[in-house]
This record gives sequence, structure tokens and C-alpha cells, in this order.
Amino acid sequence: MMARLRVFAEGQTEQVFVNSVLREHLSARGVYAHAVLVAHARKKGTEHRGGSGSKYLPMKNDIMRSLKRDQNADALFTTMIDLYALPNKFPGVKRARELGHLPYERVKLLEAALAKDVGDLRFIPYIQLHEFEAYLFSKPRELGFFYDDLGMIEKLASIADGYDSPELIDDGPQTAPSKRITKLLPDYEDAKPVVGPQVAARIGLDVIRQRCPHFDDWLSRLESLGE
Repeated sequence: MMARLRVFAEGQTEQVFVNSVLREHLSARGVYAHAVLVAHARKKGTEHRGGSGSKYLPMKNDIMRSLKRDQNADALFTTMIDLYALPNKFPGVKRARELGHLPYERVKLLEAALAKDVGDLRFIPYIQLHEFEAYLFSKPRELGFFYDDLGMIEKLASIADGYDSPELIDDGPQTAPSKRITKLLPDYEDAKPVVGPQVAARIGLDVIRQRCPHFDDWLSRLESLGE
């Protein structure tokens, strides 16, 4: 029996990545993945989707409604949201701030708090360290397929070389992975939903997993759902 996996995505970049890259990978392992933009607000009965924004409750309510609508055992759920700019009322966020110098411990605390708040064993929380663009730093020279400013791309490669893992690139408002890319390649800002997933596909999941252990842990868990 194939497992059905609904992924609540932070934005269009993650949504396209799941539906164009992860879906093919997971379907070969008996897991059918489909990403939707997570709700960040609900006004007059209408859900506004994309980006975690500044509010946690609309996100949680969106997840809870989906869990309630589909209670079959083969229906599974996960998130793909950023640690960067996480809503202030996200569960566990105050305790997590004390672990700012320990990003892996910090994100695991937040994921555990989210799992507890949702309270359904079919829900697998995943928070990206620190956002999608970290994956592109696994092999940033692949950006050269889309951008011909090789000097800027070499600067990105030098940034990547300064970290044991791209997931350790910090989440400062000017130094988060996406901010570093757009500072050197400004055209990426508007093109990220198209370019980002394609660069990730060129890098390949194997390379990303080798360089990004938190992502690898999540993907390994998703693969096991089809067993």
C-alpha cells in the first residue's frame, strides 16, 4: 500500500521542490508526496497561503483541519518550513532561543514542540535549517547554469567552504542563505521558485543529504513511510 504524504510548504520554492524533485524520489519507495502552501492567515473564511508569516495559529489550524478531513492510516503529513523568521508564538520558541548557538539542538526542540502541539502520530514536523537556500550551498557552482557572473558564484562557493554544513549558515536578516545569494545574484530574488528547485535537482539529493544532515534525517524518515 502506498503512503500518501501531504507536505505543508513554506513557499512556492519548497512546493515546487517537493512536487518536482522529492515526489519522484519518494514514489519509487512507495510514498506519494504532494505539497501545498501552508496557510498563514484566515480572513472571512478565506485562507491565505504561502509563508509562515508572523502568526502560528493559522498554520496549526490548517494542519489540524487536514488531519481531521483525512483520518486514514495511509494519510501522513509533514511540514517544510523555515527556522529563519519563525513566528514568535511558535511552540517552544522561547526555550529554543537559549540554544541559538546550537542550531541542531534548537531545531529538534522546536520540532518536538510542534509535534506535541499537533498531537497526531501521522504528523512528522520538519523545520529547515535555516531555509531552503541552504541546500543550494551544498554545491553553489551549479548556480552557474543560470547565472553567468562566475565571480559572484565563486564568492558563494567560498562562503560554503567556510561551514562544515550549509545548514550551519546563520539566520541573520542579512546573512541567511537566501540573503547571501540575492546580495551577489540579485536576479535570484524573483526567480527563486523556478531556479531554486532546478539548481537543487542539478546538485542532486545525494549531495544535499551528505552536506545537510538534518535534511537527510527527515528524508530518511519519509522514505521509511513506504515500508
